[in-house]
Amino acid sequence: MNLKEVVKLADDLVFARTGKHLNDLQETILRGTWQYEDYKQIATEVNLSEDRVREVGMELWQTLSKELGEKVTKSNFRSTMERLQISIVSHLEPHHNQISNVNICGESRQPPDTPNQNSQNQATSNPQQTPTFHHDLSEMPKLGNFYNRTAELELLKKEILTEKAQLLTITGIIGIGKTALGIKLVEEIKQEFEYVIWRSLETCPTVAQLQNNLTEIFTEGDNQTSPLPLMNLMKFLQNHRCLIILDDIHYLFMRGELAGNYQPKSEDYRSFFKQIKDRSHQSCFLLIGWEYPREIAQIKHPNTPNPRLHGGRLNLAGLDTASAHQIIAEQGLEPEANGSRFIDHYQGNPLWLKTVANFMVELGLTVTDVLQNQPLLFPQDLKDILQQPLAYLSEPEKQLLSLLAKKDEAIALVKLLEIAPMLSSDLLDILQSLCRRYWVEKTDHLYRMSPVLRQYLG
Repeated sequence: MNLKEVVKLADDLVFARTGKHLNDLQETILRGTWQYEDYKQIATEVNLSEDRVREVGMELWQTLSKELGEKVTKSNFRSTMERLQISIVSHLEPHHNQISNVNICGESRQPPDTPNQNSQNQATSNPQQTPTFHHDLSEMPKLGNFYNRTAELELLKKEILTEKAQLLTITGIIGIGKTALGIKLVEEIKQEFEYVIWRSLETCPTVAQLQNNLTEIFTEGDNQTSPLPLMNLMKFLQNHRCLIILDDIHYLFMRGELAGNYQPKSEDYRSFFKQIKDRSHQSCFLLIGWEYPREIAQIKHPNTPNPRLHGGRLNLAGLDTASAHQIIAEQGLEPEANGSRFIDHYQGNPLWLKTVANFMVELGLTVTDVLQNQPLLFPQDLKDILQQPLAYLSEPEKQLLSLLAKKDEAIALVKLLEIAPMLSSDLLDILQSLCRRYWVEKTDHLYRMSPVLRQYLG
């Protein structure tokens, strides 16, 4: 459905209700909304105040709502029009006459000011009302091929839908598939929520900016004429079932500091997340990133026996061998018997495997060719990927990593305390930070780096 068709259909609906066509401002609001612009952007285009644009927008959504018999808002306008177009196409017949060029579900709309003779029977003729959803997924990336994460999906579903978790985090090293898992989860459970909103924090919005954005969406969905006061945001989360996904939360934190230290302008997120986890409400915030807030580590889920969901965090590991084989095959590499060694080296990390496999295909290399060389391939594209989280590490962290990169085997804490050029108390803080950032793995009181990270820093 293109923009021209959208405007024409909306104009027909407004004319059917009011006897008037869209004016220039209404049409501009429709076009901007269809292109994911907010009221501020639209106001700038027409050189009017944001309040005036919002007021006209609210009146427009109310007109469309009355004509369609369902709630229409800025956040669900696009999905409503697309569904409406499908309904028109599927119910129109060649011999059907249309009134005002609009025919919805086979029933002609009445001309303006003409009484609807069936209005008394409308409730009985449509006994099943479609639930109203307000899903703003305009910032959610497109999901490509999705690989087996059945266990993780079921675990998250149980925590969100059954245990009513209020604050959860999907974490893991860059490229492991956190965002893809979040997208798949949203696709499978979004109909369980009245409001579903996906936002990326890559631009580091302040808490006030994020809350303003959320309350604007809630205002439209609740048919209010003015934005909700920020202090009522928590009340809205209590009264409505909402799922809010905040992707790329690592951008909230300081570079060159230990894990969990907020940027100055992001410091208010500490109390915001604390409110979300401590206050009683029926909504859920899902945070996604390669670093997580320190507040999350304090969450205890006593009803969750699965150790993978520790402290409100799902620590995402690499893919199983079969799924990893599928990835490299899709890049054009022939399957080989010793492919498991290759997959293990890159930790079953989807992005790492795709990057290396593409590099190998370009050079005409096979898995056997690569395994004959030590160390394994480390193309520039993979270095660029790892440079992103590396930039957040502090100098003491980099110093300790350089030490660990020289060790082929895992090392015990007592040994680290002997050889590390730093105070014992500082070493423990640094180790904790590196573990939280997934640069160091801890197993049975032993610490080690993955082969890829060791090769990158070695």
